[in-house]
Amino acid sequence: MFVKSVMVKREKCHTVKMDDSVQIGLDLLENHTIDALPVLEGTAYKGIFTWYHVYREFFLSGKTKEDFVSTTKIGDVMVNQDVYLHLDDVFEKAIVELNDFPIIAVVENGEMLGIVTRFDVMNQLQSAFGMEKEGVRITFTSVESEGRIGRLGDIIEKFKEAVISLVTFDETDKVVRRIVLKIKKKDNVERFVKELEKSGFRVLDISED
Repeated sequence: MFVKSVMVKREKCHTVKMDDSVQIGLDLLENHTIDALPVLEGTAYKGIFTWYHVYREFFLSGKTKEDFVSTTKIGDVMVNQDVYLHLDDVFEKAIVELNDFPIIAVVENGEMLGIVTRFDVMNQLQSAFGMEKEGVRITFTSVESEGRIGRLGDIIEKFKEAVISLVTFDETDKVVRRIVLKIKKKDNVERFVKELEKSGFRVLDISED
Protein backbone atom coordinates (compact mmCIF):
# COMPACT_ATOMS: atom_id res chain seq x y z
CA MET A 1 0.00 0.00 0.00
CA PHE A 2 1.16 3.52 -0.78
CA VAL A 3 0.63 6.88 0.92
CA LYS A 4 -1.70 8.03 -1.84
CA SER A 5 -4.15 5.30 -0.82
CA VAL A 6 -4.82 6.93 2.58
CA MET A 7 -4.24 10.60 1.73
CA VAL A 8 -6.86 13.26 2.45
CA LYS A 9 -6.83 15.54 -0.60
CA ARG A 10 -5.89 19.19 -0.20
CA GLU A 11 -9.35 20.38 -1.19
CA LYS A 12 -10.80 18.64 1.88
CA CYS A 13 -8.19 20.00 4.30
CA HIS A 14 -8.44 23.01 6.59
CA THR A 15 -5.30 25.12 6.09
CA VAL A 16 -3.70 28.35 7.29
CA LYS A 17 -1.21 30.84 5.82
CA MET A 18 2.13 31.96 7.21
CA ASP A 19 0.90 35.52 7.73
CA ASP A 20 -2.26 34.48 9.58
CA SER A 21 -2.27 35.27 13.28
CA VAL A 22 -1.96 32.45 15.78
CA GLN A 23 -5.52 33.29 16.86
CA ILE A 24 -6.85 32.35 13.42
CA GLY A 25 -5.10 28.99 13.62
CA LEU A 26 -6.30 28.30 17.15
CA ASP A 27 -9.88 29.09 16.19
CA LEU A 28 -9.70 26.60 13.31
CA LEU A 29 -8.23 23.90 15.51
CA GLU A 30 -10.91 24.38 18.14
CA ASN A 31 -13.86 24.77 15.78
CA HIS A 32 -13.01 21.61 13.84
CA THR A 33 -11.72 19.61 16.83
CA ILE A 34 -8.37 18.83 15.23
CA ASP A 35 -4.79 18.89 16.50
CA ALA A 36 -2.82 20.33 13.59
CA LEU A 37 -3.11 22.24 10.31
CA PRO A 38 -0.92 22.41 7.20
CA VAL A 39 0.50 25.85 6.43
CA LEU A 40 0.29 26.88 2.78
CA GLU A 41 1.10 29.79 0.50
CA GLY A 42 -1.23 29.20 -2.39
CA THR A 43 -0.72 25.47 -2.87
CA ALA A 44 2.92 25.50 -1.74
CA TYR A 45 3.66 23.58 1.45
CA LYS A 46 5.35 25.61 4.21
CA GLY A 47 4.95 23.64 7.44
CA ILE A 48 2.62 22.36 10.17
CA PHE A 49 0.79 24.35 12.86
CA THR A 50 -0.04 22.49 16.10
CA TRP A 51 -1.49 23.14 19.55
CA TYR A 52 1.67 21.87 21.22
CA HIS A 53 4.08 24.17 19.45
CA VAL A 54 1.86 27.21 19.98
CA TYR A 55 1.78 26.55 23.73
CA ARG A 56 5.52 25.99 23.84
CA GLU A 57 6.26 29.27 22.05
CA PHE A 58 3.75 31.13 24.24
CA PHE A 59 5.43 29.80 27.39
CA LEU A 60 8.82 31.01 26.17
CA SER A 61 7.60 34.37 24.85
CA GLY A 62 6.91 36.15 28.15
CA LYS A 63 3.90 37.83 26.53
CA THR A 64 0.31 37.89 27.74
CA LYS A 65 -2.02 35.42 26.07
CA GLU A 66 -3.97 38.19 24.30
CA ASP A 67 -0.82 39.83 22.99
CA PHE A 68 0.74 36.56 21.86
CA VAL A 69 -2.22 35.15 19.93
CA SER A 70 -2.99 38.44 18.19
CA THR A 71 0.51 39.55 17.22
CA THR A 72 2.35 36.25 16.61
CA LYS A 73 2.20 34.92 13.07
CA ILE A 74 1.71 31.28 12.22
CA GLY A 75 4.98 31.37 10.30
CA ASP A 76 6.74 32.09 13.61
CA VAL A 77 5.53 28.90 15.32
CA MET A 78 5.10 26.37 12.49
CA VAL A 79 7.30 23.27 12.32
CA ASN A 80 8.15 20.39 9.98
CA GLN A 81 9.00 22.63 7.05
CA ASP A 82 11.17 19.87 5.60
CA VAL A 83 9.23 16.83 6.83
CA TYR A 84 6.67 15.39 4.44
CA LEU A 85 5.77 12.34 2.36
CA HIS A 86 5.55 11.69 -1.38
CA LEU A 87 2.62 10.07 -3.16
CA ASP A 88 4.52 6.86 -3.89
CA ASP A 89 6.07 6.44 -0.45
CA VAL A 90 5.05 3.19 1.18
CA PHE A 91 2.40 3.26 3.90
CA GLU A 92 4.90 2.11 6.53
CA LYS A 93 6.83 5.36 6.18
CA ALA A 94 3.73 7.29 7.26
CA ILE A 95 3.60 5.25 10.47
CA VAL A 96 7.17 6.26 11.33
CA GLU A 97 6.74 9.94 10.46
CA LEU A 98 3.48 10.23 12.43
CA ASN A 99 5.10 8.99 15.60
CA ASP A 100 5.23 12.49 17.11
CA PHE A 101 2.72 14.44 14.99
CA PRO A 102 -1.01 14.12 14.32
CA ILE A 103 -0.66 14.86 10.58
CA ILE A 104 1.97 14.87 7.86
CA ALA A 105 1.76 16.55 4.47
CA VAL A 106 2.03 14.80 1.12
CA VAL A 107 4.11 16.98 -1.18
CA GLU A 108 5.30 16.80 -4.79
CA ASN A 109 7.60 19.48 -6.25
CA GLY A 110 6.84 21.81 -3.35
CA GLU A 111 3.06 21.58 -3.80
CA MET A 112 0.93 20.05 -1.05
CA LEU A 113 -1.41 17.46 -2.51
CA GLY A 114 -2.96 16.42 0.80
CA ILE A 115 -2.26 15.05 4.25
CA VAL A 116 -2.09 11.72 6.05
CA THR A 117 -3.51 11.73 9.58
CA ARG A 118 -2.71 9.54 12.54
CA PHE A 119 -6.42 8.64 12.66
CA ASP A 120 -6.32 7.29 9.09
CA VAL A 121 -3.18 5.28 9.84
CA MET A 122 -4.83 3.72 12.89
CA ASN A 123 -7.85 2.78 10.78
CA GLN A 124 -5.60 1.04 8.28
CA LEU A 125 -3.82 -0.86 11.04
CA GLN A 126 -7.17 -1.97 12.46
CA SER A 127 -8.09 -3.19 8.99
CA ALA A 128 -4.79 -5.07 8.71
CA PHE A 129 -5.64 -6.93 11.91
CA GLY A 130 -9.21 -7.56 10.75
CA MET A 131 -10.65 -5.78 13.77
CA GLU A 132 -13.80 -4.75 11.93
CA LYS A 133 -14.86 -8.34 11.20
CA GLU A 134 -15.86 -11.12 13.55
CA GLY A 135 -13.79 -14.25 13.49
CA VAL A 136 -11.27 -16.47 15.26
CA ARG A 137 -7.85 -14.99 16.04
CA ILE A 138 -5.02 -17.52 16.30
CA THR A 139 -1.60 -16.43 17.55
CA PHE A 140 1.27 -18.85 16.99
CA THR A 141 5.01 -18.99 16.42
CA SER A 142 7.12 -20.58 13.74
CA VAL A 143 10.80 -21.28 13.38
CA GLU A 144 12.20 -18.83 10.84
CA SER A 145 12.98 -21.09 7.91
CA GLU A 146 12.40 -21.22 4.18
CA GLY A 147 8.95 -22.35 3.13
CA ARG A 148 7.14 -21.89 6.45
CA ILE A 149 4.64 -19.33 5.12
CA GLY A 150 4.09 -21.58 2.13
CA ARG A 151 3.33 -24.48 4.48
CA LEU A 152 0.87 -22.27 6.36
CA GLY A 153 -0.81 -21.47 3.06
CA ASP A 154 -1.13 -25.17 2.29
CA ILE A 155 -2.89 -25.80 5.61
CA ILE A 156 -5.25 -22.89 5.07
CA GLU A 157 -6.09 -24.25 1.62
CA LYS A 158 -6.54 -27.79 2.94
CA PHE A 159 -9.19 -26.66 5.43
CA LYS A 160 -10.70 -24.08 3.04
CA GLU A 161 -10.34 -21.34 5.65
CA ALA A 162 -11.52 -17.81 4.82
CA VAL A 163 -8.67 -15.54 5.90
CA ILE A 164 -9.65 -12.17 7.35
CA SER A 165 -6.10 -11.04 8.14
CA LEU A 166 -2.55 -12.35 8.43
CA VAL A 167 0.19 -10.41 10.21
CA THR A 168 3.72 -11.47 11.11
CA PHE A 169 6.11 -9.96 13.66
CA ASP A 170 9.78 -10.11 14.67
CA GLU A 171 11.35 -8.88 11.44
CA THR A 172 14.79 -9.26 13.01
CA ASP A 173 17.51 -11.86 13.25
CA LYS A 174 15.44 -13.85 15.76
CA VAL A 175 14.99 -17.55 15.06
CA VAL A 176 11.27 -17.56 15.91
CA ARG A 177 8.61 -15.48 14.16
CA ARG A 178 5.20 -14.67 15.64
CA ILE A 179 2.17 -14.89 13.38
CA VAL A 180 -1.37 -13.65 13.99
CA LEU A 181 -3.99 -15.23 11.74
CA LYS A 182 -7.67 -14.31 11.79
CA ILE A 183 -10.15 -16.55 10.02
CA LYS A 184 -13.91 -16.76 9.70
CA LYS A 185 -15.53 -18.90 12.37
CA LYS A 186 -16.27 -22.46 11.26
CA ASP A 187 -16.80 -25.77 13.02
CA ASN A 188 -13.32 -27.04 12.13
CA VAL A 189 -11.15 -24.66 14.16
CA GLU A 190 -9.97 -27.37 16.55
CA ARG A 191 -8.86 -29.62 13.68
CA PHE A 192 -7.22 -26.67 11.93
CA VAL A 193 -5.22 -25.81 15.06
CA LYS A 194 -4.13 -29.44 15.51
CA GLU A 195 -2.86 -29.42 11.93
CA LEU A 196 -0.87 -26.27 12.63
CA GLU A 197 0.74 -27.87 15.66
CA LYS A 198 1.39 -31.09 13.76
CA SER A 199 3.26 -29.05 11.14
CA GLY A 200 5.52 -27.43 13.74
CA PHE A 201 3.64 -24.23 14.48
CA ARG A 202 3.35 -23.51 18.23
CA VAL A 203 -0.09 -22.09 19.04
CA LEU A 204 -0.01 -19.46 21.79
CA ASP A 205 -3.56 -18.18 21.90
CA ILE A 206 -6.98 -18.64 20.34
CA SER A 207 -9.68 -16.00 20.79
CA GLU A 208 -13.02 -15.31 19.19
CA ASP A 209 -14.83 -12.01 18.59
